[in-house]
Amino acid sequence: MNRQAVMEFFNRRPRIGTLSTANRNGEVNVAVFGSPQMIDENTVIMGIGRNRSFRNLQENPKAAFIVVEPGKTVMDWKGARVYLEVMDIQSGGGFFEEVREGIAKAAGKTAADMIHAAIRFKVTEVRPIVEF
Repeated sequence: MNRQAVMEFFNRRPRIGTLSTANRNGEVNVAVFGSPQMIDENTVIMGIGRNRSFRNLQENPKAAFIVVEPGKTVMDWKGARVYLEVMDIQSGGGFFEEVREGIAKAAGKTAADMIHAAIRFKVTEVRPIVEF
């Protein structure tokens, strides 16, 4: 898949997607997130609360984010599977504040106040939402 096209699709608003993570024992979690942004063809950033996804990412840096735009039929659906690996997690400082400010602008102060950390991911692979 063309990463530039994935980035444009990934960053459309409004939209939500799912982040899949697993802990060190392989126990899987999937959660809905609206904050992730693909800031370039190789990097995704997001804010995250103190939740299961956050705990999993501290134990296992690999994740996948799926973003989907439904169509009339499954064959018309658009989307991407974006495979990720944590580069860094910050709970304070400039990057953290920048992410919180972005969330405050997009979703309001209450949403921003729930953010515990900012995460920067490396994009390791992109795949279409449906492959035949």
